[in-house]
Order: sequence, then C-alpha cells, then structure tokens
Amino acid sequence: MERKEFYRHALPHFQQPGQSYFVTWCLKDAIPPKAFDYYTIKLQNLQTEIQHLKKNKADDSTINLINMDYNLTRKKYFKTVNDLLDLQKKSCVNLSNDSNMDILIRALNFWDHTRIENYAYTIMSNHVHWVFKVYEKDEKDQPVYLQDILQSVKRFSATEINKNEGLKGSLWQKESYDTTIRDDLHLYQAIKYTLENPVKAGLVTDWKQWRGTKLFGDIDF
Repeated sequence: MERKEFYRHALPHFQQPGQSYFVTWCLKDAIPPKAFDYYTIKLQNLQTEIQHLKKNKADDSTINLINMDYNLTRKKYFKTVNDLLDLQKKSCVNLSNDSNMDILIRALNFWDHTRIENYAYTIMSNHVHWVFKVYEKDEKDQPVYLQDILQSVKRFSATEINKNEGLKGSLWQKESYDTTIRDDLHLYQAIKYTLENPVKAGLVTDWKQWRGTKLFGDIDF
C-alpha cells in the first residue's frame, strides 16, 4: 500500500517522516459510534472548502479564517474524545491490568531507537496516550510513516491481548486521534497531559504512582 503524507478515515490524518506526534487510541467500545458525527462532518466540509479555495486561488486571509475554524473544531473533537474516554467505566477488556499492560508496554517500546523516539505514554483502562517522534529513515534507509508504526503496534497488541483475554475479532477502534507537534511548548503540553491523565481520572495523586505511565528523558514535571 502506497504511503502518503495525507490520508483519511473519519478524520483527516497528516504524516511526515521526522515529525513528532501526540496520539490517542482506544478500545472499540470505549466511545459510542455516533458520538462524533457532528464534528466529523464539519471537519470534512471545512477540509473540502479549504481545498476548493486553494484550487481557485482565493486570497490568504479567507483561507486562514477557514483554517482557524478547522483547527478549533479539531480541538473540540479531541477534547470530546478525551472527556468521554475518562467517563467510560466499562469496556470489553481492562487495559490497565498487569498482563494487558505488559503487552502494551512491550508494543510501545518495540520500535524505540530504531524507527521512533519515545517521549511519554500512559496506558489507561480503555485507551492509550502516546507522545513520540518518528524517524525520517528506518534501519533499512526507508522513510518511516506514522500510519505504519500505529498499525504495527495496534495489530501486535490486539493479537496478544485477545489471546490473553480469550477473545477474537477487532479490539481497537479503527480511528486513532493524532496531533502533529508544532513546537517545544506544544510538546511539553502533550507530555504533561499524557502523564497527568491517571491523576485527572482520580486513580493516583502523582503520575509516577501509575505503573502504565512512562516518561523518557530528563524533562522535569
């Protein structure tokens, strides 16, 4: 399958070798299927409008206004995702039990130092937050794409968790929620949000107490 810097499921996704990302993905039953129809349709319409304006060489100020609306809608979409994930208490499996957490830790660390550089992750009961940088080239001098990393990690973890739980079929929601890291401040905020998710959920009083949370490097939080 050809890898492109832009691809789409319900949401548009942008991927570029050498880029850093904040990614969230969740269990297939963690979010009601129709919960995001409004945002999905609005984002698709705005993206179509932006492409139309660019094709017809509209002035930059008009395109910038639509882009601002698009970015605001996307932020609202992701906030709704995270709010619903924190509210959901029952799922098909519990990712935070020791055996499932071990599988996910292994998966999240697998490509570290070969195709990605890990910054932080948190494994919750029904979702995973992950901040990392994709290398420009892999060990075979081929470009590294976010799409391939996510497919690999989600496929392996789904197979192993299904074995562990005696389940069959899909485990993860198809859509992953990825945000391109813009700068150092954005990276800091993404890592901070990731680490503090168990604290926000009332599971611990300090993120270091949560076994499923990992910070790489010496950033002070």
